[in-house]
Amino acid sequence: MRKSNIIAALLAGALGMTAYAVPASAQTTATTPVTAEVTSGALEISAPAGPVDLGSVVASSSPQTVSSQLGNVTVTDGRGGTSGWTATANAVDFTGPQNISVSAVGSSSYTSPTATVTGTATVTNSNLSPLYPPGAVQTATGVSGINSAVWNPTISLTIPANALIGTYSSTITHSVS
Repeated sequence: MRKSNIIAALLAGALGMTAYAVPASAQTTATTPVTAEVTSGALEISAPAGPVDLGSVVASSSPQTVSSQLGNVTVTDGRGGTSGWTATANAVDFTGPQNISVSAVGSSSYTSPTATVTGTATVTNSNLSPLYPPGAVQTATGVSGINSAVWNPTISLTIPANALIGTYSSTITHSVS
């Protein structure tokens, strides 16, 4: 009887250990969701600090035009998305011994060449005449990720007939959205 008690105890112990070692409801795998974020950068525009001299003319009884390239204007789109952008420009009237309007037809212009593009974007140039009100000078579509565009516009101003001698100045403003 002693042998059967020992065998029964060993069997009960072995069955008990098995029950504790791998319970029927034990989880054998575990998953954990993880994420990473890519955040948006900025949409920026830069233009020459100047001043830029459009040139000079001798006083005349006829209208005359002065023009010069402004220098590189750059849009940097660091947003990393697919939204396009539009760069606009405008100027205020030239002031000096008299005011020279930039809003009258034929008084001024912004000639925008094709931009040099880096990244994925289709950038289309537009000319602006006159320099006021503000208008689009470059428009980006088909954007995917980081991109930039650089162009060097030509600014023209018609000096009216019988303009007073002196220095005239204005400010050109660029913006992007």
